[in-house]
Amino acid sequence: MIKHSRWTTLPILMGLTSALLTGCGFGIGSDGGAGIVIGMSDEVMATDPASGYDPGSWLLFNNVFQSLLSFPRGGAPEPEPDAAEKCSFSDSRSQVYRCTLKDGLHFSNGDSLTAQDVKFSFDRLRRIDDPAGPAVMFQALDRVEVPDDRTVVFHLDTPDATFPSKIASGAGSIVDRHEYPPNAIRQDHAVIGSGPYTLDSFDKKRATFSVNDSYKGNAQVRNSGVTLEFFHGQRGTLKQALTAGDVDIAYRGLSAQDIADLEKRGGSGDIDVAEGNSAEVQDLVFNMDDPVVGRLGVRRAIAYLIDRNALVDRVYKGTALPLYSIVPAGITGHNTAFFDRYGADPSRSKAAEALQADGITGKVKLTLWSTPTRYGSATDDEVKAIADQLNASGLFDAQMKSVSYGQYEKDIAAGKYGVYVKGWLPDYPDPDNFTAPFFGPENVLGNNFKNETITQQLIPRTAIMSDRSRTASDFDEIQKIVADRLPMLPIWQAKQYAVVRTGVEGYTYCLDASTVFRFWELYKP
Repeated sequence: MIKHSRWTTLPILMGLTSALLTGCGFGIGSDGGAGIVIGMSDEVMATDPASGYDPGSWLLFNNVFQSLLSFPRGGAPEPEPDAAEKCSFSDSRSQVYRCTLKDGLHFSNGDSLTAQDVKFSFDRLRRIDDPAGPAVMFQALDRVEVPDDRTVVFHLDTPDATFPSKIASGAGSIVDRHEYPPNAIRQDHAVIGSGPYTLDSFDKKRATFSVNDSYKGNAQVRNSGVTLEFFHGQRGTLKQALTAGDVDIAYRGLSAQDIADLEKRGGSGDIDVAEGNSAEVQDLVFNMDDPVVGRLGVRRAIAYLIDRNALVDRVYKGTALPLYSIVPAGITGHNTAFFDRYGADPSRSKAAEALQADGITGKVKLTLWSTPTRYGSATDDEVKAIADQLNASGLFDAQMKSVSYGQYEKDIAAGKYGVYVKGWLPDYPDPDNFTAPFFGPENVLGNNFKNETITQQLIPRTAIMSDRSRTASDFDEIQKIVADRLPMLPIWQAKQYAVVRTGVEGYTYCLDASTVFRFWELYKP
């Protein structure tokens, strides 16, 4: 597994902008006791935040653990204090970050939550450094100090203005230092946190959550509990459970065709399908050392020939949007560098010119690699359609091959593939999370791309700027360089869908660009 990544499948819930509710307990419109049943086809890979770095695990973490900061609903990019009373950088270079905790915080078992627990959680995460965990997000963190029970000071080796967003994510989950081993992952699936919910049970079939009476944070809980039913990739079974009324909400994993079918059924009044935008993206990645796509003319020819509109229409039934930027729409710094450079409509003549300029005259023989389910059930169909588009130009002899995800990752790491597909769900809603992992020193794409202007000038400069609006010009320049050199090619940006049975409310606040699915917003009037 590649460490700095949350490669993922297409989600089906959306978020709308609103002010964050504060306080604890049942609010206006509370269901007064009814629980909510959510069906999910993704797996929850871990219940210990030192290990999980997948969407299912972070869904659990965000609801049972607290972080110092949290993202307000609606996808606002700036996190707000949660377990903390206040947090801020105390220096001009974004290298010393100080937080003061709220008074009277407790874990669900009654233990007090203090600054020592925060230090323990971050030290433990980095010490264990689980290959499947999020420790890699804190490479800039040098040490954590606790001057007193309510003060935490983070010292960074290098500037990182996105540090507040990182600690607001699932990676910043605070655990009880008396309940978790300091050097190993907890194996019993028991969870002790200070979030809005407690995890009452967890097995292969379901996880059950009840309201945490000890919680003291921003969320206003509007139900009496949640049951999460696991469908283990069985998308058809998940759809059947939704239509039969066995689950209230289908979350993560319905196919594009399922969504289209359910939209038609919505007219009968028992199903609601709401649509919004997402920061999830999918890209074609080019191995820069490959003898075929290592040639710029080949990569540019591919960029001129791909018809994104046809792909999202035919393969994804309109459940995605064409993407012409490495930073998706809705994230600061988004531009249309690939549209400006290569256009939206396929151009055989420009593709032929790109090949000729690189001294290529015959058909280009090419294999495009895919994996069948990790990035969505339609991934193989998508990559096959791209191969067909290339072949239709008469300039390529392309084929698609698909292998299981485990083998796929091994082969990418070994440099066996020239072109392969990757999906990405951000850890936090900042352009840094769509650039530094891919083009910085720790390139998670495995494609051997290096550019000193990006790694030594642009990314370090953006890391210093705590005012993220001031980073736009540098991220614009990064995107233009990538569009010109083509180490990867953005294909689509996901839409998000809430597919909900009538009688459930609050789902429009459950998922947004922050990637936080908020159990506490759901209720039955």
